[in-house]
Amino acid sequence: MSDYLVIVESPAKAKTIEKYLGKKYKVKASMGHVRDLPKSQTGVDVDNNYEPKYITIRGKGPVLKELRTAAKKAKKIYLAADPDREGEAIAWHLANTLDLDITSDCRVVFNEITKDAIKESFKHPRPINMDLVDAQQARRILDRLVGYKISPILWKKVKKGLSAGRVQSVAVKLIIDRENEIKGFIPEEYWTISGQFNYKDVIFPAQFFSLENEKVELKSEKEVNAVLAKMENDHFTVQSITNKERKRNPAPPFTTSSLQQEAARKLNFRARKTMMIAQQLYEGIDLGKSGTVGLITYMRTDSTRISETAQQEAKEFITQEYGAKFAEQVVLKGRKQGKVQDAHEAIRPTSAVRTPNSIKEYLSRDQYKLYKLIWERFIASQMSPAIMDTMTVDLKNGPVIFRANGSKIKFHGFMKVYVESSDDQKESKDVILPDLQEGETILGKDIEPKQHFTQPPPRYSEARLVKTLEELGIGRPSTYAPTLDTIQKRGYVALENKRFVPTELGEIVIELISEFFPEIINVEFTANMEKELDEIEEGKIAWIKVIDKFYQDFKVYLEKAEVEMEKVEIKDEYAGEDCENCGSPMVIKMGRFGKFMACSNFPDCRNTKAIVKEIGVTCPKCKQGQVVERKSKKNRIFYGCSRYPECDFLSWDKPISRPCPKCGDMLVEKKIKKGVQIQCSSCDYKEQPQE
Repeated sequence: MSDYLVIVESPAKAKTIEKYLGKKYKVKASMGHVRDLPKSQTGVDVDNNYEPKYITIRGKGPVLKELRTAAKKAKKIYLAADPDREGEAIAWHLANTLDLDITSDCRVVFNEITKDAIKESFKHPRPINMDLVDAQQARRILDRLVGYKISPILWKKVKKGLSAGRVQSVAVKLIIDRENEIKGFIPEEYWTISGQFNYKDVIFPAQFFSLENEKVELKSEKEVNAVLAKMENDHFTVQSITNKERKRNPAPPFTTSSLQQEAARKLNFRARKTMMIAQQLYEGIDLGKSGTVGLITYMRTDSTRISETAQQEAKEFITQEYGAKFAEQVVLKGRKQGKVQDAHEAIRPTSAVRTPNSIKEYLSRDQYKLYKLIWERFIASQMSPAIMDTMTVDLKNGPVIFRANGSKIKFHGFMKVYVESSDDQKESKDVILPDLQEGETILGKDIEPKQHFTQPPPRYSEARLVKTLEELGIGRPSTYAPTLDTIQKRGYVALENKRFVPTELGEIVIELISEFFPEIINVEFTANMEKELDEIEEGKIAWIKVIDKFYQDFKVYLEKAEVEMEKVEIKDEYAGEDCENCGSPMVIKMGRFGKFMACSNFPDCRNTKAIVKEIGVTCPKCKQGQVVERKSKKNRIFYGCSRYPECDFLSWDKPISRPCPKCGDMLVEKKIKKGVQIQCSSCDYKEQPQE
């Protein structure tokens, strides 16, 4: 018999914590929530102060039976779910199920799963925080009312299986608005003039900057020719030289949002994958003789705060590893947008000295990549700024001025470890300018004008959409990954070249929601609702008041939509071929995993086919079929034989038509950081990467 029972969400977390607490403690897992609103009905009594109807989640009976049995044998029960609203709600549901006093010191929270953090947290148990629970309940009830009241209307008016949600609707609207911007974009012409300049055999670039001491934007070839006509010859005089020293500060440690963005850019991870791996790192990894250790702090946070203990450990590590100069850190105040849950730290490694390489053998490939990213970002955030020497040179030819910009790293600082990327980042290289003197003459050559056109705003990538939602105050750290998943599963958007594009279905649904439920789609309204949920958490406002204020207007919109929303018919697109079973035309339909072909004679004929795209390569295995592009259930592109299942050829890399000159086997296109590399699928033959 154990003296104490500790209940957490996951078995992995339970295993790690039990090791730290000792024999008197038994740690069990609830496997997440044990109670929730029923799936078969709204589960909210709008006529009785929005009373939620909670039921035991299907399949959780055996788990609860085990927890009740263990609870009867324990002298004291601790609820140690995650340190956020969701975790507090899980603890509250467990307390109700196990008949625990929520005002007793039964709740334990910790930001990292390490021996010291766990033992310290159990010295300071507290009652369940009902403000946190109420904030979670309010969000759950709000989302349930929106989803379960609007969705049936969409089923009747558009098609079955559709859903509407506060955050997902705004996300789809953003994607549609961006697509409309792109379609309506009118390119504008502009020109640049650049040249190569030679000084003592050092070649460096410079660009046209001004004319008659006034900066000029070149918008036509005529204007370019007017500038070139004013140049006297190919000799330029060094008019001015400006030298400056510039500091570049490190990025702050990760929040949930910035981790998802950077993992997308640097590792090509989807938001869902990032959070799944981060959860594994947080809950604990078996490090051999060291046992199971939680490698990172809690991964759902919007704070960039770092504890003094972690800062000190990082400073000592940086001093020892890189030198004292790299640890002379300037403490930066991170920007805060709206409410920041500052009870949590930023996402960081639980130990600065636990370098990625020191534990690489214990991690999967993806775990190593993400841990390395988190570790490097944190260490860099605690390092000194980088110092850049910049140089600006103006070169004069008559009234025409060309400008050359050069820079070099004087002191690497944090850049020794890590440099943040961005969606718009282009690889930049230091341009080193020669040691020039004012008044000297330099030869200019290859003076070339180039025509350009302004580009439309880019479509949203996952990283860019998460960043935009965060900037607008829409959603919270825990909502971004499931929101991106939902809008794709519902068929409202699709990913093309890792960018979101709206589907016809998505446009229809958002148009209807915009017309009949304008508040749901309104960015300011949704962001303000998030602020009110924060105020519930802070105990400033009652959750029933927030829900009632929303619902009184919402039910008017519902009544109007029921009567006035017209039925929308989504016409099937003909696929251009007939059904091989009955001869009826095949049509293109939208399914959970994208478009597919189906017989138009449904339900009499249920023939369906995947939409395949031939790539012009004969199958290297059977030599009869064609290699076609397909998509897996997770929407990942792969290549297979058109004669499947007779031929089971499969490749994740795109085959090309010519054979390997070394062994005669199949050549494939392999995506690498520098572009695409053609290499053999069997031997070590490789060709130069193609940009």
